Amino acid sequence: MTSYLFDPPAIHAIPVSGASAQYPVSRIFCVGRNYAAHAAEMGNEVDREAPFYFTKSPQALLATGAILPYPPGTQDLHHEMELALAIGQPVFRATRDAARAAIFGYGCALDMTRRDLQGAAKDKRRPWDLGKDFEGSAVLAPLTPAEAMGEIGPQRIHLAVNGEIRQDATLDEMIHGVAEIVADLSRYYHLAPGDLILTGTPAGVGAVGPGDVLRGGIDGLAPISLTIGPADQPA
Repeated sequence: MTSYLFDPPAIHAIPVSGASAQYPVSRIFCVGRNYAAHAAEMGNEVDREAPFYFTKSPQALLATGAILPYPPGTQDLHHEMELALAIGQPVFRATRDAARAAIFGYGCALDMTRRDLQGAAKDKRRPWDLGKDFEGSAVLAPLTPAEAMGEIGPQRIHLAVNGEIRQDATLDEMIHGVAEIVADLSRYYHLAPGDLILTGTPAGVGAVGPGDVLRGGIDGLAPISLTIGPADQPA
């Protein structure tokens, strides 16, 4: 029997609506600038030729309804409401039809971002890891199986902070659709069950602080909520 110097990391998983078994997450991929209006508000041009990606670790996962302590190292924490999709079967160099068939389900997600750290990294042409990948930065609601969701198109995606709508769009405003994203990503990775993809955020992102309550939704999916708590105090 293999022994370890310390306990291996716990398995991070997402509930599935109507099921007792949960979806274990192995990798988290995120699509950048997938809504033209969001790209414009961030001062960026849209690349319509292909999606681009960044990643988060499974340790970034946080369940809907949780309190997220205001993260360290930032003075500018932003919300980004997104559609998440979960892969349900192995897929590699897939056609769009095969990519669509590989999607297990969909869920509401929040890509929380330390915007000041992301901006500093961009200015120095460095990776975005400090801005994007931190504890609690990937908030997920329960997944809904793909067959129950149906075709992705005119469903509304929205987010309110303290009851005030900040983001409000439809999924058909995505530059790259879900099948296109999975097919493209499968050119670079052997995608497999456990892989989660956040598909980008619409316009209206903004800062949040301690005490703020975020509530979002996508038509046909379980809603998502998050409360921002005070910063963790050092030990």
